[in-house]
Amino acid sequence: MEKMYHVGFDDSHGAKYAILPGDPGRVEKIAGFLDNPRFHCQNREYTTWLGEVEGEKVLAMSTGMGGPSTAIGVEELYQTGVRTFIRIGTCGGMATPVMGGDLVVANAAIRMEGTSKEYVPIEFPAVSNIDVTNALVAAGKGLGVATHCGVVQCKDSFYGQHSPERMPVGEELMGKWRSWIMAGCLASEMESSALFIVSAVLGARAGCILNVCWNQERKRQGLSNPECHDTTMAIRAAVEAVRILVRQDKAEG
Repeated sequence: MEKMYHVGFDDSHGAKYAILPGDPGRVEKIAGFLDNPRFHCQNREYTTWLGEVEGEKVLAMSTGMGGPSTAIGVEELYQTGVRTFIRIGTCGGMATPVMGGDLVVANAAIRMEGTSKEYVPIEFPAVSNIDVTNALVAAGKGLGVATHCGVVQCKDSFYGQHSPERMPVGEELMGKWRSWIMAGCLASEMESSALFIVSAVLGARAGCILNVCWNQERKRQGLSNPECHDTTMAIRAAVEAVRILVRQDKAEG
């Protein structure tokens, strides 16, 4: 096949699994946790390395920030043969038990972004694949890290979250933020719902694990608010989840 226009490669990699950070700078670090890692391609925001887990090829590819580039990356990876997607990223905690350095596994996402609306109507839920989610939860807990599983908010505007009072639609933003918290939303990030919706439409399976950097609600309430920007534990959990899935897939033929 011809090389994909955006990601820059074809189906010769042979991988059915992909780990997807947003930041291109994290890809090589992720690849370091794979067997036989090697640089594969770089085009636009998509930096890609190829490695192995349990003898199976695994891609690590950045998607950039936000839904549009994530959707494009998933679409083109699917065309090259990938069928399992795990997003690994960072988030800000919303629920007060969620603290910096914890892991959040998203089993569903609030579709407060625009990309997924061009796939299916807003009433269709953005949910993860249960096998991928269970593997991520098991991997996180197996590392001894506090691992939360639940709903996350997926947004388009970073500063709409952090400075809503200066936005013309600030009252709407702050009202929804309070609603999400009252309903038990764990954390806020920017790519999960696009990943989940695009994967559902394609018939692929997807999951998402996030390192909690901080929790602005804990800060607002005067609670301890440790910061953690080291994604190592989330990376280890994502790779271990791939290992679990590979073993399950082989056992099921």
